[in-house]
Amino acid sequence: MTAAAPSRTSSDPRPAPAAPGRPRLDWRIRFAALSAVWGFSFLLIKVGTGAYAPFQVTLGRLFFGTAVLAVAMTVRRERMPRSLRTWGHLTVAAFLLNALPFSLFAYSELTIPSTLAGICNATSPLWGMVLSVVALSEDRPTRRRVAGLGIGFLGVLTVLGAWQGFSGLDVGGTAMALLASLSYPVGWIYVRRTLAGSSHSNLSLMGAQLLLATVQLAVVTPLFTTMPTSFPVVPLLAVVALGALGTGFALLVQYGLVHEVGPTTAQMVTYFIPVIATAAGVLVLGEQLSWNTPVGALIVLAGAALTQSRAKPKTARIVAGPATQGSAGEPATAAAAPLANPAEGATVSRSDAPSAAKAPAPQP
Repeated sequence: MTAAAPSRTSSDPRPAPAAPGRPRLDWRIRFAALSAVWGFSFLLIKVGTGAYAPFQVTLGRLFFGTAVLAVAMTVRRERMPRSLRTWGHLTVAAFLLNALPFSLFAYSELTIPSTLAGICNATSPLWGMVLSVVALSEDRPTRRRVAGLGIGFLGVLTVLGAWQGFSGLDVGGTAMALLASLSYPVGWIYVRRTLAGSSHSNLSLMGAQLLLATVQLAVVTPLFTTMPTSFPVVPLLAVVALGALGTGFALLVQYGLVHEVGPTTAQMVTYFIPVIATAAGVLVLGEQLSWNTPVGALIVLAGAALTQSRAKPKTARIVAGPATQGSAGEPATAAAAPLANPAEGATVSRSDAPSAAKAPAPQP
């Protein structure tokens, strides 16, 4: 079992040195790959739910994501956590950061475009700021961050076409996508309070968390779905890619970036996900795009950026933590963040623990 990540402050602009004898791709290339993978996750969800039930898509995603992390753990000779207390907290984290948001995004895309789901995912930093004020006593809002919150939600209203009375909007699907984005910061705060400072490695906690989320979906899915009578190839490949790339591979890349360039730089992936998701939905799936969608998305991202800004950031030690998922759509990955994820975005604490609230992005 590896020790916690070495101490490093968020204000240190220097990349962490690479391990000797292990050449790595430039972090910018990995950053671009992570943005693309999480951006396309919403398209993959839409394709997968075209042939399979949302719970089946989520179960497949978690299964293949867990398989990737299991291989990584085997190669690195990592072990699962042994503490029952840790497993208990990871069970809650798996639900809030993986099982619940992944399922909600899958169900939402039955009735809303993948472009809208991707933009809803970008609201996680806004929810994160609201929740951090309530749940984290050390995190007090500044006027800049409050302004960002107001701007962000103005952007949400713009995306939804509030001046038109939300005409043509599927309220149920949109509500599920927004609830999925809210689930990530709730999970991040829970992880910060219960698992921050864990002696287990990030990989060990991520693997255990995704395994638990897979078990949760394996129990629920047969109760609400029936076994498919056929397995169309394209939707099946979409689910495999969603799990292997959008969850397993993305989480490994996410935490590598956090360790190398710090959470401040790594979390910038949040602002590329909705852009790529929108482009993919329009160009590949032929989804319609009205002017208020991209304009509102830009306003949301501007507000999200302000909510994560601080005039005098405090330094903190990086500690090991589990996975969410920047992010489908995920996030995530954040502790796992997800992140997602993914995503399974939001800065909801002054800790730079990758598994705590300040994660690069919600795994979509």
